[in-house]
Amino acid sequence: MKFFKNITIFTLGLLYIIIGIKHFTETNFFISIVPPFISFKKEVVLVSGLLEIILGLFLLFKKTRRVSAYGIIILLIAVFPANIYLFISETPRITLGISQEQALIRMPFQIPLILIAFWHSSESHSKFFSLICSVLFLPTIIYFLLLST
Repeated sequence: MKFFKNITIFTLGLLYIIIGIKHFTETNFFISIVPPFISFKKEVVLVSGLLEIILGLFLLFKKTRRVSAYGIIILLIAVFPANIYLFISETPRITLGISQEQALIRMPFQIPLILIAFWHSSESHSKFFSLICSVLFLPTIIYFLLLST
């Protein structure tokens, strides 16, 4: 189980880094899903991208993994309004090329990402929780990889 957990840590660390970089290379894409009540959209996108890069990088190292995991949980909660906005507004869905049903399906995937980040926060969790996170990891990663293609 430890070997698989390390694979999940490495995989998610790299994905957070890659997505963070995309905040800088595809800024307008991310701006389009920032809810209208948030000011300084570009700055918010760039700061969240930088945080994703830093947290993804810190996740890779045992010494910084705990703080990174909790930072990821906070970040996932902080960006959740973008998922709600994506669901309720047609404008960002057109930009992303997804339907309202796809936006709805996307929302619950934040939960496994939060659970997996919590799993990564400590070397020891119950076997049951580790099993749940292991099972959730594969469909979650597959879903997000399909989103990026």
